[in-house]
Amino acid sequence: MESVDLVVVGAGWSGLSAVKTYREVNPGHNVLLLEAASSIGGVWAKHRLYKGLKSNNMLGTYEYSDFPMDEATFGIKPGQHIPGHVIQKYMEAYVHHFGFSDCIRLEHHVESARHTSDGTWQLSVSHGTDTTSIDTKKMIVATGITSQAYLPTFKGQESFGAPLFHCRDLLQYQGAVLQSGERATVFGGTKSAWDAAYACATAGMKVDWIIRESGHGPVWMAPPYVTPLKKWLEKLVTTRLLTWFSPCIWGEADGYPGVRSFLHGTWLGRKIVDSFWATLADDVVQLNEYDKHPETKKLKPWVSPFWIASSLSILNYPTNFFDLVRDGTIKVHVADLDRLSDHTVHLSSGEALPSSALICSTGWRCTPNLKFLPEGIDRELGFPWSVDPLNQNLVKEAEEEILRRFPRLRDQPQPNPNYTPLNEQSEAAVPHPFRLAKFMVPLSLVKERSLAFMGITMTINTTLIAQTQALWISAYFKGDLTPTTRESCPLAVRAASDLKTEDTSEIDLAWETALFTEFGKYRYPGGFGRRNPDFVFDAIPYVDLMVGELGLSPQRKHSLLARCFQPYGPEDYRGLVEEWKSKQRTQ
Repeated sequence: MESVDLVVVGAGWSGLSAVKTYREVNPGHNVLLLEAASSIGGVWAKHRLYKGLKSNNMLGTYEYSDFPMDEATFGIKPGQHIPGHVIQKYMEAYVHHFGFSDCIRLEHHVESARHTSDGTWQLSVSHGTDTTSIDTKKMIVATGITSQAYLPTFKGQESFGAPLFHCRDLLQYQGAVLQSGERATVFGGTKSAWDAAYACATAGMKVDWIIRESGHGPVWMAPPYVTPLKKWLEKLVTTRLLTWFSPCIWGEADGYPGVRSFLHGTWLGRKIVDSFWATLADDVVQLNEYDKHPETKKLKPWVSPFWIASSLSILNYPTNFFDLVRDGTIKVHVADLDRLSDHTVHLSSGEALPSSALICSTGWRCTPNLKFLPEGIDRELGFPWSVDPLNQNLVKEAEEEILRRFPRLRDQPQPNPNYTPLNEQSEAAVPHPFRLAKFMVPLSLVKERSLAFMGITMTINTTLIAQTQALWISAYFKGDLTPTTRESCPLAVRAASDLKTEDTSEIDLAWETALFTEFGKYRYPGGFGRRNPDFVFDAIPYVDLMVGELGLSPQRKHSLLARCFQPYGPEDYRGLVEEWKSKQRTQ
């Protein structure tokens, strides 16, 4: 049996950053990265890179701080969205540059992880027909929540007779499916559905696009540049001034509690906030000209952008997507998929759509792609499909505290009266959100320092969060960081909750975790906030929170004006690991 210091599961943005950072913080430790796929990259692994796939991000915002994606090497110019194959090439180059390819084992699937009595983990790992065991002192699960595709079962699908698959698998089907003159059906309203519809339409196909009448409706799709000033959207969400307009339970970690208190705690402040979001929404509606054509009007989102999170997406196509809708190449149907028959998709409206393929953009199972043992440990780990590990009185008091601090959240958007979860693990179907301290560590194992999760957060600032989480976890595993909290559990709450501990710091951390995790239910009901942390304008305050706990300055810029009015990017966190190590040496 093999024994190592750390196993990282998953070779996407989070997993790669975890290995590189942990090795820097703990030189000499034996580290393994186990990846089930045949290449690194996670969502950008080679088997998922179909023709035309690009990132929402443009050059400069989708890279690690310590390894810039330079134009000379990768061929991407400023203002360009990054093709999937370039992202994969970049990640391969990152591994080579920092010299940890020898730590990576591809096509190794972690079937199960057993928590042992001495606080270590025993992994069962399959590779081809072989199954081996690996003992590890510590484990980082970096599979995120887009590793297991969810594909519904449709009535009559056995007679459909045409390709039926999740959009994740478009690469393996594209040769057979992307045929000029054929007619495909796309099912779903997310960004990946837009991508699939565009791929089919630009291959010379006709597209029927079904957006569920019983779902959340189409996502917000913004141009790369918004507002009358034509500002780069990705930079707006990391500009501190604008992050203040988003009510955020961990927002005060940015060091500006007074501004936030005014904007969200006063009548006048909330009016200003409402005006900001209304202007942002109207700008996108006008730029996309939703209301100028009956077909594009079907793609107008059903809920204000205030209530959605990382499902805020960007039009990253080389030609105008809406032209394909206006000229009938893409036909939008707002209806439910009733059943399938021979090469035909039947809708709840009674329409029958002849189809050469059905491409499903139907989301993901939120379970990590491995089984945790012994049976019943799912509750201790805080997984959403298990019984809630938090005391329910504590949760109820946390909800009341959230609404007291942010009265705006009492006025929730009207839910779709016809809404029906498509997936039993969707954001609406699970009993509670992930219960992880700082969105990374199960409360039951905080003192043991043996397990952490990365990539449970959904944001458009993937790389910034991945590299900061990697350093936070590395310091925590080393024993140089102990999770602390700005929150103090009120005495009355503590008494009513009957918590089985006298440790004040433990109680306060449980209280903070209740506040942070419940917050998403109220802040982002149009996103995935009921299931996992899902946010946009709140990413920089979250990075501030982690950087502050590392004992470093979250401000990162030289002047007050720059901190407030200039966007934050990977360049502001360059050298963060060495900065932390240097600080440790002087203590």
